[in-house]
Amino acid sequence: MTEFIRAARIADLEISEIVQLSEKAAALKAAGRDVIALSTGEPDFPTPAHVIEAAHQAALAGKTRYPATLGTPELRAAIAAANAVQPSEVMVSTGAKQVLANAMLASLNPGDEVIMPAPFWTSYSDIVLMAGGRPVVIRCPMASGFKLSPAALESAITPRTRWLMLNSPSNPSGAIYSADEIKALAQVLARHPQVWLLSDEIYDHLSYVPFTPFRHAAPELADRTLVVNGVSKAYAMTGWRIGWGVGPAALIKAMGAVQGQVTSGACSIAQAAALAALTGDQSLLETRRAAMKDRRDQVVAGLNAMPGVTCPVPDGAFYVFPDMTAAIAQGGFNSDAALCGWLLENAGVAIVPGRAFGLPGHARLSFAYANKDLESGIARIHAALVSRLAVNA
Repeated sequence: MTEFIRAARIADLEISEIVQLSEKAAALKAAGRDVIALSTGEPDFPTPAHVIEAAHQAALAGKTRYPATLGTPELRAAIAAANAVQPSEVMVSTGAKQVLANAMLASLNPGDEVIMPAPFWTSYSDIVLMAGGRPVVIRCPMASGFKLSPAALESAITPRTRWLMLNSPSNPSGAIYSADEIKALAQVLARHPQVWLLSDEIYDHLSYVPFTPFRHAAPELADRTLVVNGVSKAYAMTGWRIGWGVGPAALIKAMGAVQGQVTSGACSIAQAAALAALTGDQSLLETRRAAMKDRRDQVVAGLNAMPGVTCPVPDGAFYVFPDMTAAIAQGGFNSDAALCGWLLENAGVAIVPGRAFGLPGHARLSFAYANKDLESGIARIHAALVSRLAVNA
C-alpha cells in the first residue's frame, strides 16, 4: 500500500484535545461506564422553537438552493444592522471557526505572526499554523486576571506581526476586558498600523459583568478590526453551524474568495434559522444567562472547597479555569493532562487540561450542563482528590 504523506502545512495538526477527551468519554459511556463529561462547550438548552419553525418554513418555501457565498441578503442585513455597518462588511460562514480560518488564510503570508494571549481557545494556534503563520503566545496567568497587558502586547509586536487575537468573554477563562482595558490595548495597536485586531465575541450574551464590544471601545481601529460572532452559544445552535465576521469590506471580500473555494455559502436553511434567532424574541437570552450564572456560582463554590484547587469567578462564557497546580503536585501527577486522565478513569469525569489552552497547571470545566450533572461531577472530583491526596500525604 502506498504510504500517505502529510502536507507540511498540517504536519503538527491533530484533532483538538477537547474533542479527543469528549470522544473518549463518549466511548467509555458507550461501553457501559458511568461517565459525566464536563469537557464540551455546548449549552444543554434546546434551540428555541420559533427558530426551528423558521427553518421548517424555509425548507417548505423552497429555500434549498445554493445561497450566496457571503450569506443570504436577509441575514447579512440583520447582522449589519446589529453592528451598525453596511452588509458589504459582513460575511456568514459555516460556524465562527470558519470565519477565523477564512481570515487567516486570506491575510497571512508564511512566517507572519499572530499574537494570542494564553489561555486561548485551542483552535486559534492550529488555524494560524495551517495558514502558514506563527503563533506568538503571551502567557496571562490567573494573577493578571488571564488578561493581556498593554506592556506585554507592546513587547511582543515585531515587523512581522499581522494580528492580535482577543476573545472576550474568554474561552476558557471567562475573562472579560473592560472598556478601559480595551482602550489601553488599542493605544498600543494605534502605534503599529500593520497589526490588525480579531475580536472573538461569540460569548457576548453570556456576560455576568458589563460587556463592551471592541469596536465600541476603540472605534478608531474599526478599519482594521474583524469581529467574530455567531448563534451557537447564546441561542444553543451549535449544530446549525452559523457564524459571521464583521470587518472592512476589503477583508470581507478576500475572506469570501477563500470561502468560495472551500464551502461556498453556509446552509440556506440554517441561515433562515439564524435570522429568526436574531430578529425574534430575545427575552430567552436573559433567562438563559441567569441560569448559567447560577450554575457558575455552584461550580466555583464546589471547586474552591476541594484540596489543591483555586478557582476564580469567571466574568462570562460558561467555563471555569481553576488553578490545579497544588492538586497536581500533592497528588503525585506529572502534569495537568495526567491529572485529567486520572479523573476520567477513576472518577468518571471528563475535564480538559490547561495545556490545551496554552496555560498548563489549570483545567477547564464547562458548566453548560444540567445542575444534577454538575453537582454529581463536582462531588466525584472532590472525593477522588481527597482520596488521592490522602494516599500521597
